[in-house]
Amino acid sequence: MVMHYKEYGDLHKPLILLIHGGGVGGWMWDKQVQYFSDYHCVVPELINDDTDFSIEDCANKLLTIIEEKAKNKRVIVVGFSLGAQIAIQMVSTKPNLIDSAIINSALVTPSPVAEKWIRPLIKLSFPLIKNKSFAKLQAKTLYVDQEYFKQYYQDSSKMKLDTLIKILQENMTFAIPHDFSKAQCNILVTVGEKEKSNMKKSALHLVNSNPNCQGVVLSNIGHGVSLANPEFFNRFLEEWIKDGKLPDGEVIN
Repeated sequence: MVMHYKEYGDLHKPLILLIHGGGVGGWMWDKQVQYFSDYHCVVPELINDDTDFSIEDCANKLLTIIEEKAKNKRVIVVGFSLGAQIAIQMVSTKPNLIDSAIINSALVTPSPVAEKWIRPLIKLSFPLIKNKSFAKLQAKTLYVDQEYFKQYYQDSSKMKLDTLIKILQENMTFAIPHDFSKAQCNILVTVGEKEKSNMKKSALHLVNSNPNCQGVVLSNIGHGVSLANPEFFNRFLEEWIKDGKLPDGEVIN
């Protein structure tokens, strides 16, 4: 399968690859695309029901896109949740290709029983996906507001059962790749203060797994800072890209 993506901004400037999370699409980066108009932004769409989803496969396809598009330009990869796991896989697979990576809310503490309970649980709850009231509750946890709810609901309603199960299995069983320690790029790991303990534990594991990692717990934020507070996210992303300045929050060490 060919990875579909859209390009924005100035094709001659540094490349920013924006990788969306599970349950959302490339539209989650609209505010970033607008803000970083003086960069070359590439926004892929990860989910295709015609293909058996895997984090490794997505990572390889995105690395190929970077190789085709970068042409000696600086490369910044930004990933959220499932997209952050893909970014981790990317910098582990090709340790020297990417210059900077922002890993936002990546789960790397795999659940050994996940594969057993995901399928029966999702089969039971799957009909709820097309229920708008349920979808609104789910959207709220990701900070998807009224502006994007229609798109969120359309995307989630058309997802097939087997695709959703495979995505969740990949997400819940993902562990830090062995070669992550060899990644040469600057890496910023962020997690929200209001996120679950396994997400904070994952951020700590990441910071301790590569000497180029820095980590910050973002105050008063749950799962999805770029949607919850795009102005704050854009500002700290720009400052970190340009000057290496860490965002406000508790430093992870």
